Amino acid sequence: MDSDNRLGAFLRARRELVRPEDFGMSGGGQRRVAGLRREEIALLAGVSADYYVRLEQGRDRHPSEQVIASLARVFALDEEGTAHLRELARPTVKRSRAPRRPERVAPGLLRLMDAWPHTPALVLGRYLDVLAANPLAVAVNSCSVPGVNQVRMVFLDPEARDVYQDWPTIAADTVASLRATAGADLDDPRLTELVGELSLKSEEFRQLWARHDVRVKTAGVKQFRNPMVGDLTLSYETFSVNGAPGQMLIAYHAEPGSPSERSLALLGSLIADDPETTGEQRQDAGQPGASRQKG
Repeated sequence: MDSDNRLGAFLRARRELVRPEDFGMSGGGQRRVAGLRREEIALLAGVSADYYVRLEQGRDRHPSEQVIASLARVFALDEEGTAHLRELARPTVKRSRAPRRPERVAPGLLRLMDAWPHTPALVLGRYLDVLAANPLAVAVNSCSVPGVNQVRMVFLDPEARDVYQDWPTIAADTVASLRATAGADLDDPRLTELVGELSLKSEEFRQLWARHDVRVKTAGVKQFRNPMVGDLTLSYETFSVNGAPGQMLIAYHAEPGSPSERSLALLGSLIADDPETTGEQRQDAGQPGASRQKG
């Protein structure tokens, strides 16, 4: 988990992703390292090579805001990546860790989601556990069943590759989202357990986690293969849940007048006629996603 030198691990990962040609440097087969050399990063960032080496090795862990901005420019970090770098450079305060309570969704939010029969909606926790989902969300995506951990589902359940039309993009975004929700708190026992399990079982997860990409779920488009109505292209919006740090409400919608809108309406009518689906998928009773995987 690189918990002893988080800043250095992040800098090394991002340095290996920088392409020499982006800065007019020759690449070719003569380079023995991926990306740029440390002294090249230092030159581009306007710091001494010795100082940059100290940052990567963890001998200096708190660069100034000016250095952070320079490194973010060289690594082409977006706003979220720069904020993550800034968080890693902040002095850590050792504090006792109280046992984390199981994440629960407020009853009012559950009622609100149930009142959206035409809008797939779910709530994710800080480890990307599906804490709650309304029936239409479950019908759209079998990876959205309450109690399922979406990271584990995406990488360990073959069904996910059938559900998501663009699985590689979904996989990369899922790992980046997990890093974003974790922030600098990589010592969290639940996170350590989850990352350790997936690193052992999935080479694809291990490679993506090593990139140190950080992306917060905000809005976007996903394409699903649905066994009942065929392909669906749905946009989604993400909202932070006030009063429940780390929880995200995600709501999907189709483009008005599109085939996906008609398919989504058809799917809603199909599950409305099925009494077994009505009001059934709401909130998992136990600690979500700790060891459960759909299948």
